[in-house]
Amino acid sequence: MTDIALAQRVASLAPSPTMTLDAKTKALIGQGLDIVNLTAGEPDFDTPEFIRQAAEEAMNRGETRYTPVGGTARLKKAVIERLKTDTGLSYGAEEVLVSAGAKHSLYNAVLALTNPGDGVLLPVPYWVTYPEQIRLAGGEVQLVTIAAEHRGELTAEDLERAVRPNTRGLILNSPSNPSGAVVGRAHLESIAQFALQHHLWIISDEIYSRLIYDGVEALSIAALPDMRDRTLVINGVSKAYAMTGWRIGYTAGPQAIIAAMANLQSQSTSNPSSISQAAAQAALEGPQEPVEEMRREFDRRRRYAVSRVQSMPGLTVNEPKGAFYLWVNAAGVMGRTIRGRNVTNADDLALVWLEEGRVSVVPGSGFGVDDHFRLSYATSMDRLAEGLDRMEQLLEE
Repeated sequence: MTDIALAQRVASLAPSPTMTLDAKTKALIGQGLDIVNLTAGEPDFDTPEFIRQAAEEAMNRGETRYTPVGGTARLKKAVIERLKTDTGLSYGAEEVLVSAGAKHSLYNAVLALTNPGDGVLLPVPYWVTYPEQIRLAGGEVQLVTIAAEHRGELTAEDLERAVRPNTRGLILNSPSNPSGAVVGRAHLESIAQFALQHHLWIISDEIYSRLIYDGVEALSIAALPDMRDRTLVINGVSKAYAMTGWRIGYTAGPQAIIAAMANLQSQSTSNPSSISQAAAQAALEGPQEPVEEMRREFDRRRRYAVSRVQSMPGLTVNEPKGAFYLWVNAAGVMGRTIRGRNVTNADDLALVWLEEGRVSVVPGSGFGVDDHFRLSYATSMDRLAEGLDRMEQLLEE
């Protein structure tokens, strides 16, 4: 088999650092070590019971066969109603595509819109999968540096500094993974004008839109004037409903683009799981109190984690307004020696914490920044406190 070469598109593909760290952490836990895992981007809550019950009932009704490629009519209707309620946007069934998770939705969208050589603007820090998806489509990743004074909130001025003649699109993630930053209405309006001026499409990843804090508004850029027809809205049930393993995401946007994405999906995965679709329909149509209960608990942990990190020597953090992560600046730790180990970047620091302190975080290199790390507070308060205690102890030695 040594004479068989891998295709270039996969030979150069970087593995997801979040999944890699999570797998290493779980392997150590499997060896019996007490590791506090602050890496995973998934709620620690169980999927609400009424959603699980809906899945069981669907199986008992025999809903175990193929569905339409783009999702059942019932689930599409539920998506349309949820989008109308949450964003004020109105879509038809032909403008919605259901896929096997929001990551799948994003991949379909990038492949449908990106030609080889097209530039795609990508604000830093970015979710680890965005640049790899752009590259798989043959596009050019055009990184956008957000000015420090903007505290992680993207502005049109940031985009103006990065735009090039071959720029064709923008991936917008608000609330952001990893920073938790939410782009406010004023900046969204200026970004919309920028997109219109430069004739750009926008993929708006809104998977964390239900998990926001301090009364901020998670406005969809597609709801702004003239933006609906150049924006794909990506969302799903994974984060808000604690359904990461069910793998249901969806896209809403112009009919022609949705049709192209559906054609692509028909030749790759076909429909997402029929049982998961029934569960997702129940989630979107059913009582929303469990979402609010989770959001309040995440908020409690957020405030606690921010206060703890801000008191640690060498670390600073902007208070996130959405999602369930802290994006921590560890520049003040760089150059130090901890337990005989030199810390030159966040990868070094994450390894020290994992191997010496038995606490796992994700270094920022996978998000485009080598002196930050991402800490997930989607874990119990007791484990969060224990992990922060271990981090602080190592920093104070």
